[in-house]
Amino acid sequence: MTVSPAHLEQARTVADAILYEGYLLYPYRKSAQKNKARFQFGVLMPPAYRAVDPCEPSASQTECLLECRDDAQFWILARFLHLRRRTVQGVDPATGDFHDVETLLVDGASYSAFDEATDREYQVSVSVDSLLRGDAELPVHFEDGQESEDIADSTGMRVGRLIHRWGVLDAVIKVHAERVAGPYGVLRLQIRLENSTVPRTPPRNRDDGLRHALISAHTLIGAEDGTFLSMTDPPEWASHLVAECTNTGTWPVLAGPQECGNLMMASPIILYDHPEIAAESAGDLFDATEIDEILTLRTLAMTDAEKAEARTTDPRAAALMDRVDSMPPEMLEKMHGAIRYLAPAVGPVSRTPAGPPEYRTPTETQEYSVEQPSTPWWDPGADSSVSPDTDHVMIQGVRVARGSQVIMRPGARRADAQDLFLVGREAAVEAVLFDVDGQVHVAVNPVGDPLDMDLQRTHGRFLYFSPDEIEPVEAGVGEDHNAGTHDRVSGQKEELT
Repeated sequence: MTVSPAHLEQARTVADAILYEGYLLYPYRKSAQKNKARFQFGVLMPPAYRAVDPCEPSASQTECLLECRDDAQFWILARFLHLRRRTVQGVDPATGDFHDVETLLVDGASYSAFDEATDREYQVSVSVDSLLRGDAELPVHFEDGQESEDIADSTGMRVGRLIHRWGVLDAVIKVHAERVAGPYGVLRLQIRLENSTVPRTPPRNRDDGLRHALISAHTLIGAEDGTFLSMTDPPEWASHLVAECTNTGTWPVLAGPQECGNLMMASPIILYDHPEIAAESAGDLFDATEIDEILTLRTLAMTDAEKAEARTTDPRAAALMDRVDSMPPEMLEKMHGAIRYLAPAVGPVSRTPAGPPEYRTPTETQEYSVEQPSTPWWDPGADSSVSPDTDHVMIQGVRVARGSQVIMRPGARRADAQDLFLVGREAAVEAVLFDVDGQVHVAVNPVGDPLDMDLQRTHGRFLYFSPDEIEPVEAGVGEDHNAGTHDRVSGQKEELT
């Protein structure tokens, strides 16, 4: 089964967003302090840079699992940004000679020096049987060079030029494969992307190192005759094999649409399987872990002078300013919130309606199917059938309500890395809520410091799970609690909205 061009195109849209994530940060001006320390993700420095900062790596490693035959083929597409240093030169009217300037003003337009980047790709194909006989080392090389661009005034006279220079880049893709023990003969695939560049002059600072760095480095891996196993949510029989894989500087996830199983993306940022760009996103905003609506509103609030400086900083910043300034209201409204990670609870769900106090006793528990309330969703006080303090949900045959003790099991559809710290922890149920769409949300408070639990309860700050993401500690807890103790989420809530 070959990789579908449509599946690859969908994966590339996400890969392109990763490629330019952090390329330029709001407020998109060269003078902004944070734009003087750019490129946060996936930076592989030349080995000589370790003398400047040993914390910046020169290589990344990806290990993943693949079900395939020995005669299978797969390809590796390495992608990264290559820094281009843009300088500005003016023309001496008397001699016609060029000289470097920081900024050149021509007929109201401004040209200034800046570090741009261009995207690079290098694809190699490898067969499984050749790897089982020995490792592969595949060199990558890009020559240094420069190009110029003339600047003319309104009369057509040349008054300056832009010079774009880039340094040499050398890298190597090292590939290793081996069959792992077990009944299925799964292939463990290891891919190392190493920067092997030797600069003519040893780097003295980060700016020097970036000239020869692989920036936002990541790989796409396509199996022509095979199927990748999820490294995020593997089948039970492969969970120990996934735990034995070592990934350094990358986070491998299944790529392409949900039905695609032969594409893997090794990303420098944490993603979920089959990531996709939110449909509401109008275009790149570059700002790391961006939230489109907030950044768009902030960009609209910039002064004309700030926008003018941003436009002269970088061509991509200029395109961003133009897009935001011309955005129609309906597109801006489209960004205002979307929830995709919720799904109907697994198994039967029931609730006890809350009626007037004089008609309710602890023994009167008539269960109803969950359905959307007929009263306005924006007025909880008008709906007497809703009572988060006493409503309940049946989970694994156990009645779970406020005061119940549960174990948190965040589901695979979540992509918040902090959920890893919650798996298997005990929590107390604070409320059971039913939204306007009939979905069930269980508000919980992790069991720990009693003072912290009281503080969270006072402020109403809880964690929210669907019923299939928690399990009751034991049957019967919370059965008679009426007299007892008394928030663009598109897959990756904070990362890729």
